[in-house]
Parts: sequence; structure tokens; C-alpha cells
Amino acid sequence: MIIAVDGPAASGKGTLAAGLARHYGLPHLDTGLLYRAVGWAVRDLGDGPEFEARAIVAARALDAGHLKDIETLTSAEAGVFASRVAVIAEVRLAMRQYQRDFAHQPGGAVLDGRDIGTVVCPDADAKLFIVADSKARMERRARQLEARGQVVDRYALYHQIEERDARDMANPHGGFYQAEDAHLLDTTRLDIEAALRAAVAIVDEAVARKAEL
Repeated sequence: MIIAVDGPAASGKGTLAAGLARHYGLPHLDTGLLYRAVGWAVRDLGDGPEFEARAIVAARALDAGHLKDIETLTSAEAGVFASRVAVIAEVRLAMRQYQRDFAHQPGGAVLDGRDIGTVVCPDADAKLFIVADSKARMERRARQLEARGQVVDRYALYHQIEERDARDMANPHGGFYQAEDAHLLDTTRLDIEAALRAAVAIVDEAVARKAEL
């Protein structure tokens, strides 16, 4: 069974995807970490041809070992670099094959990201598109960072989220939009337990409907 979970930054998609993976006993891949790892690898380079060329090299060399420093890769700074490399077509192509190989392992998997249901796994058994308003997403990300002992400028973080949304949606290679057959889940007013219950219900219904065809 393949479950695709898409949505903007800090919408709760990663937490929900991890919860779904535990519920169904499936491996989970946060595909955003792939782009964050590539972006972090070229963080010291400015814009221009060298940045793009080095990002492509880093993407093609990426393996699971590059994803171990979770604290660094989930920082707000790493998210900014991720959105910069995500607009590079060759980077997305390299990441796409990595993700598809993960999804199609025996038994399936849960993947969350930006274009899982539309590009990476268009034939996924269940697709969810997770959303929440920008203020709620800012507050969630701020609490995550503060729990790690980081000082958070909420005003700057809010604008980072807004700017990243705009960059992601304008990305010609990203496919950042809801798939026609994806189920929309707004988590703005839901705690994690309620959101996970809703997500499980969506997946169960999607799988049951597919079995009837």
C-alpha cells in the first residue's frame, strides 16, 4: 500500500505521515529532508551556475547517510535552502527516482512532500493534501524550534513560510498542487490526535473504495 501525503510547510503533513506509517506498519520517507540535505550541502554558494551545478551533483550523490542530522535538516534555515534547490529540474529528477524506489519497496510505504500524489506516486492507493493557515503553521514550527532550545522570531518565521509557499507554488518543476483524487484535510483547528484519526479514516475509505473496483 502506498500512501501519498502532500501539503505546504508546517501543515502537519510530516507528523501525520509518520503517524500513518506507525498505524499501518509501513516505512516512512519525509521527502522534504532530501531537498533540505541537498540545499544544506550547497548552502555556502551564492546564486548562479555554480550553485545549480553543485546542487545537481549533491542530489545525484544523495543517500540515506545524508539524512541523519535531523536537527540541522529540520531547521528554518535548511528549509530556505531546500526551496532554492527544489526549483532545479535536474535536482527534482534525481530525487524523484530515489522517492519512487522507496515507495515501491515490498509492502509499500508512506511518503510526504510537495508532489508525491501528482508526480512521484500518481497511482498511490491513498492521497491526502494537508493544509493549515499560515499563522497556525508558523506557531507549530516556532514551538518545534523552541523545544530544541532555539530562539524564534515569529514575525520573520511567518514571512519565511509565506515566501516559501509562493516559491513552491511558482516552481515550474514542482507540481505543488492538490491531485484531483487527493483528499483535502485542513488541520488548522485540529490537534494531532484528531488530525490522525481523520487521516486514517480517509486512507481506510480510499483503500476500501479501490478494493471494490
